[in-house]
Amino acid sequence: MARRATPEVNAGSMADIAFLLLIFFLVTTTIEKDKGIARQLPPIEEIVDPPKIKEKNLFIVNVNRDDQLLVEEKLMELKDLRQAAITFLDNGGAPSGSPEYCNYCKGPRSPESSDNPEKAVISVQNDRLTSYKMYIAVQNELVAAYNFLRDRESERLYGWKFTEMTKELDEGKIKGEAAKEALQEKLETIQKLFPMKLSEAEPKKSGQ
Repeated sequence: MARRATPEVNAGSMADIAFLLLIFFLVTTTIEKDKGIARQLPPIEEIVDPPKIKEKNLFIVNVNRDDQLLVEEKLMELKDLRQAAITFLDNGGAPSGSPEYCNYCKGPRSPESSDNPEKAVISVQNDRLTSYKMYIAVQNELVAAYNFLRDRESERLYGWKFTEMTKELDEGKIKGEAAKEALQEKLETIQKLFPMKLSEAEPKKSGQ
């Protein structure tokens, strides 16, 4: 009696099915993006005698291991940090007629706070156990304070927000080298009015 041949499974289309499934998962899968901070590191310079900073020109922000915010030795909610930084940077406490007087500052002009935006330094110190989420949130609020003041001065001088000009330039929407150079000069002018002086101290060990 002749043996029957074992029927073969037609696997000719399996490769096509696998390829289609691969395309499906590539199209539908969302990849979570890591959050980060855009920073341009300053060039390495050998500083023999570091400049002395007056205590009133220093705005100290501490974040402890429990993500609690201590600003100028006082507990503060994260939502209030931006306005506190704006008030400090925009204070303009130098006396009228002095070389350090800020004629565009609109703050309270308290003699106990920063003399002008060029002298004002924000110092941030975190604990080693501070969460990354809190670290990013604090940095965002401080950068937002600078952007608020830069936008204000940019609108006053040019009728155009600093952040909008930066975005237009970054996205390549400005055509022509002359136009790009003119816009870059405007951006540099605003940056000189409110230079971003964010100092980050070495993180403290927990318990210190």
